[in-house]
Amino acid sequence: MSQMRLFSLKMNDGCFMPMLGLGTSAPPQLWSTFFRPELVQTCLESSLRKLQLSYVDLYLTHFPIAMKPGEDFFPKDTYGNIIFDTVDLCTTWEALEKCKDAGLAKSIGVSNFNRKQLEMILNEPGLKYKPVCNQVECHPYLNQSKLLEFCKSKDILLVAYATLGSDLRKKWVKKDNPVLLQDPVLNTIAEKHRRTPAQVTLRYQLQRGVAALAKSFNEKRLKENFQVFEFQLTPEDMQSLDGLNRNMRYFEEDSLSHHPNYPFHDEY
Repeated sequence: MSQMRLFSLKMNDGCFMPMLGLGTSAPPQLWSTFFRPELVQTCLESSLRKLQLSYVDLYLTHFPIAMKPGEDFFPKDTYGNIIFDTVDLCTTWEALEKCKDAGLAKSIGVSNFNRKQLEMILNEPGLKYKPVCNQVECHPYLNQSKLLEFCKSKDILLVAYATLGSDLRKKWVKKDNPVLLQDPVLNTIAEKHRRTPAQVTLRYQLQRGVAALAKSFNEKRLKENFQVFEFQLTPEDMQSLDGLNRNMRYFEEDSLSHHPNYPFHDEY
């Protein structure tokens, strides 16, 4: 088995995904203004031209809410409210399947879908390809245990973003949330293993079978991220980290919360 496979997770289409994504660049995603079926391939082809690629390894929907097509990433009315579009997510998924058949994407998946939305795709008559993954916010304060269990039961990988919490200086992040990496329990476990709190949070995800994204451009932190394969958390450590869950999100997308497809109203 190659070194690459040792540090990868097999997806339901037979392709492999790295357990740890360094996040030095973002993979192309289907933005919400391109959810109409006739726009899906156009969006992907535009991304491929910019990247000077003939295909991508993985193509994901960004968020399960369609917005008005056009040049604006966040189309708004005169009152500053987001202008939504009415699109059946199943028809969007069918268009993604066609992108895969056309060789423009090796694998296709979703982001920020809840259980009900995943089931809608999985139960669609004539479904050709299941989503290979569901990329969601996931960290010890939001461990997504129920969604993870469901995804595993359907052979869908859970991919975690915001694995280290998030930078509270970013305007879209809730400012009153505690800083994950300052958590006392997390720091105690890190000290025991002589590791950083960030390394422990990443290792926590890997031992749960979750692919972890850790965005960084800092050479020292990139090197530290690779060191998560050099140690193991004990069952007691994992139980303590599970106990930190408080179903707390750093990203809530409040401007979309009144839409019927908003995924975070459901428990998971």
